[in-house]
Amino acid sequence: MARDIPNWNPEDETFWAKSGKAIANRNLWISIPCLLCGFAVWLYWGIITVQMINLGFDFTKEELFTLAAIAGLTGATLRIPSTFFIRIAGGRNTIFFTTALLIIPAALTGFLLTEPNTPLWMFQVAALLSGFGGGNFASSMSNISFFFPKKIQGYSLGMNAGLGNFGVTTMQILIPLVMTVGVFGGVPMILENTSGTLIGKIPAGTETYIQNAGFIWVAILIPLVVIAWFGMNNIADEHVSPDIGSPIGAFAKIFGMLLIGLIIGAAGLWLMLPGHHGGSGWEISKWIVLPLVIAATVLALRVIPGRIRTSLTRQYKIFNNKHTWAMTVIYTMTFGSFIGYAAAFGLSIKVIFGFQHLMVDGVLTHDTFNPNGPSALMYAWTGPFIGALIRPIGGMIADRMGGAKVTQIISLVMVASALGVAYFMAQAYASATPEDFFVPFLILFLILFAATGIGNGSTFRTIAIVFDKEQAGPVLGWTSAVAAYGAFIIPKEFGEQLAATTPQYALYGFAAFYAVCIVINWWFYLRPGAYVKNP
Repeated sequence: MARDIPNWNPEDETFWAKSGKAIANRNLWISIPCLLCGFAVWLYWGIITVQMINLGFDFTKEELFTLAAIAGLTGATLRIPSTFFIRIAGGRNTIFFTTALLIIPAALTGFLLTEPNTPLWMFQVAALLSGFGGGNFASSMSNISFFFPKKIQGYSLGMNAGLGNFGVTTMQILIPLVMTVGVFGGVPMILENTSGTLIGKIPAGTETYIQNAGFIWVAILIPLVVIAWFGMNNIADEHVSPDIGSPIGAFAKIFGMLLIGLIIGAAGLWLMLPGHHGGSGWEISKWIVLPLVIAATVLALRVIPGRIRTSLTRQYKIFNNKHTWAMTVIYTMTFGSFIGYAAAFGLSIKVIFGFQHLMVDGVLTHDTFNPNGPSALMYAWTGPFIGALIRPIGGMIADRMGGAKVTQIISLVMVASALGVAYFMAQAYASATPEDFFVPFLILFLILFAATGIGNGSTFRTIAIVFDKEQAGPVLGWTSAVAAYGAFIIPKEFGEQLAATTPQYALYGFAAFYAVCIVINWWFYLRPGAYVKNP
């Protein structure tokens, strides 16, 4: 079977029926589990940190939120170079190598978790490298966009992203279960607080193998990498990957570009984090640092000499298109919210509902364990599950109704549900019995997750229609890169607002952003005389 395929034209119905559909579907169904593992490794800190609290690791809640935030920032930053990998290195080479890289943070995380006295900075390094998984989304979506005809772009991209996003749910279900058995050996730790899995609570005093949270992905990734190498293809066309070269050369290009993103992302984190969290102590605002990180990464990639620079110059033309910027904002609303809430959902449940909020000497305290609180590990998977499950459906609905119309409807739902979550969050965080507010909090949060999932699918449809076949792939990668900073911003914002005892303020801010997106979507795609009408 040829690994490099020339003359790929899925819009030709004869070619598509004869051989194109089968090849495209094979690449899609290998891409999905690779992307699934990427999401799992990227976001497993949201579950691991919950169990670290239950096992008595000596870190503050704010410090644990920084682990999810660090992985979120590096994953988002690595999406910027990943946006451009397919043209430079080819789809098969890219998916194989970037999936193989996930073995490094997974193995390191498992090793570090065997020792409860591991210092914070070592966990921060593991979280930094977990960003490899976040970066993979951009290259995966760009790759799949080239395989399928425009008429089913909403479906194909929704399937890749939606089922790939099941990595969050899979991780949130699998990790609590695998931590209950010594499948990989090692010394167990003893639960200090009640924990749980999908099937029920686990009492304090139970033996737990938290290191399995990393090692399980090593076991899954090794055979998956082999399948990707032998089962996927590079599209060797001018508008996709015209000059791939040898696989070793492709891997070197990918690694070098990822290294640039890692260094700049780490520098940004150093500027933002306080000194006792391993940062500079300057604590520069994230709203200043994040744009600098994005700009620095784009410019640093631009000065790479040789063929990479030539390829990037061509792909950077997307920045001259006003629709690139409109869709970046809109996609940040949908995917940025999904991935950020997925990263913070479990730990937020633990911190808000797992502790009683009591007045002590006139001061509201938040450190008394709540024996009646819901298990975060029982419920953390539900939101990402719904958001990922409904994502392909959102794409299919948008294929029929138009992407912008669907996006507008779900934007209104997101504003309303975010405000509702904020209300019940505020009530719970000031109550000695926060569990009284858990059910409405959970229901509204699940509605919010569902809306983000539908919106993810509808925005894919809009991008596929608005941009030509050469620009659609890089635009998908770029918009997903910026949106992925939600995986940093949302856990960081929750951590900051929890420290200030006002977690509801985070949701108020997100709702205001959604309102701005409603206006942008209407102006570009729904108003009379819109640039492109309901694409």
